[in-house]
Amino acid sequence: MVTAADEERSARIAALGFDYAAHELEPVKECNLCGSRYHIEVATRDRYGYPAVFLVCRRCGLGFISPRLGVRDYERFYKSIYRPLVSAYYGRDINAVTVQDEQRAYATALVSFFRAHLERSPRHVLDLGGSTGIVASAVRDEFGAVPTVLDPSPDELRLAAAAGMETIAGFAESFEPGERRWDLVLLCQTIDHLLDVGATVHAIRGMLETHGYAFIDIIDVEFMAQQHGAVESAIKVDHTHYLTPGTARAYFDRAGLKVIAERMSWGGQWGFLLAPGEPREPDWQELAHRGEEMLAGFWRLRTGQRTPLKAVRRLEAG
Repeated sequence: MVTAADEERSARIAALGFDYAAHELEPVKECNLCGSRYHIEVATRDRYGYPAVFLVCRRCGLGFISPRLGVRDYERFYKSIYRPLVSAYYGRDINAVTVQDEQRAYATALVSFFRAHLERSPRHVLDLGGSTGIVASAVRDEFGAVPTVLDPSPDELRLAAAAGMETIAGFAESFEPGERRWDLVLLCQTIDHLLDVGATVHAIRGMLETHGYAFIDIIDVEFMAQQHGAVESAIKVDHTHYLTPGTARAYFDRAGLKVIAERMSWGGQWGFLLAPGEPREPDWQELAHRGEEMLAGFWRLRTGQRTPLKAVRRLEAG
């Protein structure tokens, strides 16, 4: 049932004038994790009401949006639409200043986790998608690490620079570190936004010192869908990929990152402390089994709406 609050939210989103369907969308032909072209269509609309098609890979259970915005369109989206859209959804102003309250609570919990599990204090920390630098500054204050923050938002980087941090404007996927290496590399609340998760995780492995650490967290799509009672509530156009703890570990295995410790936090976030290891292939059979269980759960949610899941085989171009 559509409530008055739902209608008010839709009106706020419509007032932004962002027409997702009007953009030239790019199809995703292959799963970013396993390369399969056999996918299941689970939903055709996201939480904002945009016509975003959500697919799940039949071989490994990775979720993703296809078709989706291209690189340049996403760059413009994050510079001008992202914060206003989230603000419209929640009905309150979320900007570079107000977002810091939530980031401080997150940073406090994360530093406590690091204090319990890091064997060595990091000397240098790189926060990819680090926003205003709240998390990086918390690591600096706790361990004495020299912080570097990379983010695409000029407004958020200005606040990080004002707090005394080195800042780099850009995206995690296109960042070229050269010969620089860090004792701790963070990818916090960011991996779901990436267009190429696999390449970025591999790149992070290369940014680590020999005895360095990485921390990456995900929003568990299965948990979120079940929590909200609808798949669409877990989907949004700014999240191009949808992971579970199993698919996250598969990415880490392939990149040569071993899990040292894990944490589950509010909102379905699952975090992993990682160290350099040897690359290995995931257990594809187990991933397929878990993927089938997740799809069965999505099916139970969808049957109440009488909308079947559809198999989609991506054909070779041309």
